[in-house]
Amino acid sequence: MLGIIDVGGGMRDVFGAGVLDYCLDHSIQFDYCLGVSAGASNLIGYLAQQPGRSKTFYTDYAFRDDYMGVKHYKETGDFINLDYIYGTLSNHDGEYPLDLDRVKASSARFVIVATDAFTGEATYFTKDDLAQDRYGAIAASACVPVVNRPLAFQGGHYVDGGVSDPIPIEKAQADGVTKTVVILTRPKDYFRRPRRDLYFVLRLRREYPALARALSKRAETYNRQLRRILADGNTLVIAPKSTLHMKTLKLDLEKMNILYDEGYKKGAQIEKWLAR
Repeated sequence: MLGIIDVGGGMRDVFGAGVLDYCLDHSIQFDYCLGVSAGASNLIGYLAQQPGRSKTFYTDYAFRDDYMGVKHYKETGDFINLDYIYGTLSNHDGEYPLDLDRVKASSARFVIVATDAFTGEATYFTKDDLAQDRYGAIAASACVPVVNRPLAFQGGHYVDGGVSDPIPIEKAQADGVTKTVVILTRPKDYFRRPRRDLYFVLRLRREYPALARALSKRAETYNRQLRRILADGNTLVIAPKSTLHMKTLKLDLEKMNILYDEGYKKGAQIEKWLAR
């Protein structure tokens, strides 16, 4: 079974949007799609067969005050306006409706990773958790801790799936995937440092201690999973040569277009790899 994993990375994952648009334009199909955070958003656009949709969100909508920013944070306590992204814009009557019927009709399995805010453990949602104008599973996976409050969904509270399962290769293989394409949004030789997460760990440890512990182990988990995919002959890793100093929530249209174009070009690696 052929699978693809998009690990997300906020605004950097416009790179993944480019890879997946190449796949749409060249009819590259996967049996299994697993998305983390922004990666889940990219993959649902791929499954909906809406090329260019994800890019529009990164390079157009993200620059709107309604999308994210300090103003929204002061008003609501959430920096990223998930209701606007996965509701106002994406609903059937929104500015760029998601074609959920195509997502549901796709033969590919779709798995979405989120992190339980109270246990710190990974939760895996599927297409069965999606309904017309109800995209909470995707929003939960993209809920960045600290800058956003945990998102309430189906009786639980969730944050970014990358906290608990940043490169979910074990999940994919446990589900039967034998060949995997993994989209990273940092170079292949980038290994996380635990101190990068320290500020967020300290902010979370009182109200969400289990989540803080999971976040404190994220670098260790990411690095272990990265070594695994780099050593696996049945895994193709596609990554940008540089992040261009793009941070998770940084808005820079020129750099976003560069990353998108690089991702689109590197999508050709998938055809060559599958043809071997």
